[in-house]
Amino acid sequence: MSKGLRPAAKSSGGGRPGAGAPRAWQRMLSGRRLDLLDPSPLDIEIEDIAHGLARVARWNGQTIGEHGFSVAQHSIVVEQIAIHMNPGLEPRWRLAALLHDAAEYVIGDMISPFKAALGVDYRAFEDRLEGAIHLRFGLPPKAPAPIKALLKKADIACAYFEATQLAGFSEAEALKLFGPAPTGLSLTLEPWPAPQAQRRYVEHYEALSALCDGARP
Repeated sequence: MSKGLRPAAKSSGGGRPGAGAPRAWQRMLSGRRLDLLDPSPLDIEIEDIAHGLARVARWNGQTIGEHGFSVAQHSIVVEQIAIHMNPGLEPRWRLAALLHDAAEYVIGDMISPFKAALGVDYRAFEDRLEGAIHLRFGLPPKAPAPIKALLKKADIACAYFEATQLAGFSEAEALKLFGPAPTGLSLTLEPWPAPQAQRRYVEHYEALSALCDGARP
């Protein structure tokens, strides 16, 4: 059972839609039903997140190699970049880095131009889901502004490496869109198969969760 919010009671979100009502919940493999319009932290499990993210491809799957570069693997790399940029980063914010794209286990990974086209309503929906995920795992619904800025920089840095190594961008294109990589950081990305990405995401979560428990008074 995942650490975080307790108790993880029976699914509280969604319920059965009334006759003729559109379904607004997602059934997870854990058996949870997550209400997409009003997500409850009690209906969120790390195993569901890992399973979903390991099967969501970055760049809409337009990357080289036998396997897509999953959001699960991307999230692990972003956490590593965040540590490189801030070696003293607290465990809870390292966990926030790992979970920075966790909402995509439900809504998928939309490329940035499409998110911009969808506008504010999509952003508000994503923010509600992210807040519920944070609460589930013992984090504030919203990270402080400096942490959000750090995670954004780490996310963009990861996109630079993905673009140049996997997505067919030239160095000049990537520099124009994402800026240079952080000083002293060198990465070689090799996409993992989905089962490996899923397993390593859960393992990473468990390690960070243990660090968070140790850091609490």
